[in-house]
Amino acid sequence: MNLHQRTPAERDVAQLDVVIVGAGFAGLYLLHRLRGLGLTARAYEAGSGVGGTWFWNRYPGARCDVESMQYSFSFDDELQQSWKWSERFAAQPEILQYANHIADRYDLRRDIVFNTRITAATFDESSATWTVTTDRGERVTARYCVMATGCLSTARLPNIKGIASFQGATYHTGHWPHEGVDFTGKTVGIIGTGSSAIQSIPVIAEQAKHLTVFQRTPNFSIPSRNSAMPAAYEAEWKDDYPTRRQRAREETRNGIYGDWGQVSALEVSAGDRRAEYERRWTKGGLEFMYAYNDLGLKKEANDTAAEFVREKIREIVKDPKTAELLCPYSYPIGTKRICVDTNYFETFNRDNVTLVDIRSAPIDEITPHGVRTQDTEYAFDCLVFATGFDAMTGTLEAMNIRGRDGLALRDEWAAGPRTYLGLTVAGFPNMFLVTGPGSPSVLSNMIVSIEQHVDWITDCIAHLTQSGSASIEASRDAQDAWVDHVNERANATLYPQAASWYMGANIPGKPRIFMPYIGGVGNYRKICSDIASDNYRGFAIEKAIARASA
Repeated sequence: MNLHQRTPAERDVAQLDVVIVGAGFAGLYLLHRLRGLGLTARAYEAGSGVGGTWFWNRYPGARCDVESMQYSFSFDDELQQSWKWSERFAAQPEILQYANHIADRYDLRRDIVFNTRITAATFDESSATWTVTTDRGERVTARYCVMATGCLSTARLPNIKGIASFQGATYHTGHWPHEGVDFTGKTVGIIGTGSSAIQSIPVIAEQAKHLTVFQRTPNFSIPSRNSAMPAAYEAEWKDDYPTRRQRAREETRNGIYGDWGQVSALEVSAGDRRAEYERRWTKGGLEFMYAYNDLGLKKEANDTAAEFVREKIREIVKDPKTAELLCPYSYPIGTKRICVDTNYFETFNRDNVTLVDIRSAPIDEITPHGVRTQDTEYAFDCLVFATGFDAMTGTLEAMNIRGRDGLALRDEWAAGPRTYLGLTVAGFPNMFLVTGPGSPSVLSNMIVSIEQHVDWITDCIAHLTQSGSASIEASRDAQDAWVDHVNERANATLYPQAASWYMGANIPGKPRIFMPYIGGVGNYRKICSDIASDNYRGFAIEKAIARASA
């Protein structure tokens, strides 16, 4: 029987070992691993298909900023050897195709309920189980609840007066129409210049009659130099996958195998430094920021990279005033998510593209026919909101998640998210997070972090099952110590100097706390492994026998 065809009575008694929220890459791998343990698991997905962020983010130009040969699973060598990527940096349709291939290859769809949101999750202390409730009225009980909700899954609209009054078409890059949008002959306004805007602006500009870009804060961006996948490059990776995967997991800061500089930017001559930046700019991609080992630590070193990119912007953009508006000065390069683009800065040389600086002339309101700033009114057929997400915490806080004594997660996180390892939360037994706040998460190659988290979680569940344990819960002391460690590592870098979504700064009223763990993917992996090996140090494990006798 199809899950959607269950009667109300059947829906109310569903019992599982594990319930998973989300069917992106994390949810898919979780299902695969849990099946291997012989456990019953079901994933609930708000979308009509798998893929998570790559299901929803279909805006023009959507593309991964991690190279395709690395933005892929490593748990099955046959899979990584047989799958062929068409480009060096895969576009959204191909990544979604890969996600669907995973679902089909491992027959995962039969345990996924689509078009269904989890509205509540409640822990029952007497039975040490979670009950989740869906927007379809289904109630499911499970020993474990795993939140595979993704870090960028709750799109936000800006708080601008009159936003609902606009009579033209509106789009958000995070919830793009699946049938696509044709901007031919349209006058289009786009608000925001973050990653999704930087990828979509060149494509929209090629179609639109005129495109007006409303920019508050300019962004650093590096050219991708994307190309069709070179056969020799693909073979080089596939011949050496085990070594490269291991190095990415264990020896890097962000889970990306690459050309990591080993010296300070200040230890080389200005000429050599410029030549190195030029080499990496010409190569393209994120490796520009790997040139030296202190670009994220020392402002003086960081300034050398930032000024190089500003010089490139001035070289590319013909109008000096526009070029200067596009040059970031208010934060160190890399402390906001650095973007990877295709002809972004070149697009501002087009006659049909206008840049509007809303720092000097803020938006007053959105009108039925366009946008009014303090000094000008602009008329549009369409508006695009490239205004980002309530990152890392938004989706979890939107659900009514309640742990011991009815404690609400949104209340527990009112002053900022607190986790142990980014995997668990004190007061919420048997609940796990995948790439949650307090883990490397969005500072890393997400596939590497997803695999590590899923492996740790499923190994933990296997341990609990084999030992006859009822529950596992992080202690407050261990959680407090981890939060202190996360903050200490962040404050030793330049990252907190930027008003970024890493800090929650894009959400009015959200606490300004640096949410990811910046201590490095390799170091983090070792910490997690050591804690598990030390009988899950920092966790309280309750035996089922003790609960029964009580």
